[in-house]
Amino acid sequence: MAEKPQNKIVIPPISSAAPGPLYQQIVDGVKREVSEGRLKPGDALPSFRLLAESLLVSLITVKRAYQELEREGIIYRKQGLGTFVSEDGAARSREAKRTRTESLLREALREGAEAGLTNEEVIEMVEDLLEE
Repeated sequence: MAEKPQNKIVIPPISSAAPGPLYQQIVDGVKREVSEGRLKPGDALPSFRLLAESLLVSLITVKRAYQELEREGIIYRKQGLGTFVSEDGAARSREAKRTRTESLLREALREGAEAGLTNEEVIEMVEDLLEE
């Protein structure tokens, strides 16, 4: 497979004021780009240095984000060539997001139960949010 030129990753600005560690904000941004199809299998990602400079974060932050994405099978590295989106990166990214969504929903349901909400109240709340 011929390597493709590097894409510019569109990640919202990384901020220490935003929720979550900086590396996780990068991970989430890359996952979003992959799962929404803006980054496709085989697309090259920026080098650690280039991404760190563009996001104004340390090399260590980008390296940790890329390691996490590689561990999850969303990206892979080729020695001397760079970092690329894996063939099943989109599916893995969607599955990771699905798992995270389920976890957040479980947490929300636990909170609702602790607040004394009935199932009907929770369902109505979810339906209202879905309509927004």
